[in-house]
Amino acid sequence: MTLTLADAGLYAFALLVLFLTPGPVWMALLARAMSGGFNAAWPFALGVTIGDALWPLLAILGMSWIATEFEGLTTILKFVASAFFLWLGYTIIRNADKQIAADSRLTRPGMWAGFVAGVVVILANPKAILFYMGMLPGFFDLTALTWPDIGVIVALSMIVPLFGNIVMAAFIGKLRGLLTSPKALRRLNVSAGALLIAVAAIIPFT
Repeated sequence: MTLTLADAGLYAFALLVLFLTPGPVWMALLARAMSGGFNAAWPFALGVTIGDALWPLLAILGMSWIATEFEGLTTILKFVASAFFLWLGYTIIRNADKQIAADSRLTRPGMWAGFVAGVVVILANPKAILFYMGMLPGFFDLTALTWPDIGVIVALSMIVPLFGNIVMAAFIGKLRGLLTSPKALRRLNVSAGALLIAVAAIIPFT
């Protein structure tokens, strides 16, 4: 395995920061937890992990081939990833006051419905693979990755958001106030955006 603990740690931190940025998954999970409690929310979180495993795997396989074919592309992709995080952080801060809405079709009751909703909400967004294609080269040398390395990356991509979603479902009462208070939502978005910009500053030196 070629990954270092520092590489994996920085990637896990970036995933955690991204989880802290409210979006459609947050809202659907929030709605399910408020309507059916923890038992309605955890199957949804489990369904989301399907896409959290698939998208980075597809991105790694595709980008590894491209990086192998074009010498020096890895270094360029590192700066592309840094720019991507910088843009993402700026965008989140710029739109920190905007409220987000949930799709009511994702809040149908039932454990199986919750799991399917989780799969749908993550797989129905093709921008996810573009996100991973832009992000992963900034953290890892894709041409040097072994299958154990890929396994670690995919596992982190699943575990970090899953842990966050499960914790959020368990403490939904407090988090409900976080998303219904414009002041709290702005504070959360600004903090997440600033952390993403910090990650962008670190990537070129890894």
